[in-house]
Amino acid sequence: MGRKIRRVVTGHDENGVATVIMDADADCILQRPNRPGVTLTNLWQNTKTPAAMERHDDPVTGPLILHPPKNGSVFRIVQFDPENPDELAKLDGKAAFSEMGAGANIVEGARHPFMHRTDSLDYAVVLTGEIYMMMDEDEYLVKAGDVIIQQGTNHAWSNRGTEPCQIAFILIDAKKD
Repeated sequence: MGRKIRRVVTGHDENGVATVIMDADADCILQRPNRPGVTLTNLWQNTKTPAAMERHDDPVTGPLILHPPKNGSVFRIVQFDPENPDELAKLDGKAAFSEMGAGANIVEGARHPFMHRTDSLDYAVVLTGEIYMMMDEDEYLVKAGDVIIQQGTNHAWSNRGTEPCQIAFILIDAKKD
């Protein structure tokens, strides 16, 4: 089970005074048997660029999908628990990604069952732990404090350690030029 994440959202009251308008644990969470040990928590999203400066409704209600909205962005934290290689070998990456509306993004026959590619520019910060970012041929160990700029490339995340790894992601809808 992923750690609960408190979400504090600022705004203005009816008199234009800056205040906190939301303060609670984020509840747009996805955990599923097809990808055990991974918890996605959506914190905020926008459906257009430029984004609205202030909203008082919660824009992350409804089903959690992998991609950011068309012309928009999503802010989420993903917790990757340590992988069990025997269990991982039995999992169906395409089925797991289909549950997030992204079955077509899985890389068939890749060396990790969750190798995928999205049409987004992703900014990521490793918050806790460490994890391997697997690319087509190479892999890179990233640790707490490291930053990743993912530019629509094939990748998978593999936690081979003993502690959970949390990564904050901002996904921005993108297209190839």
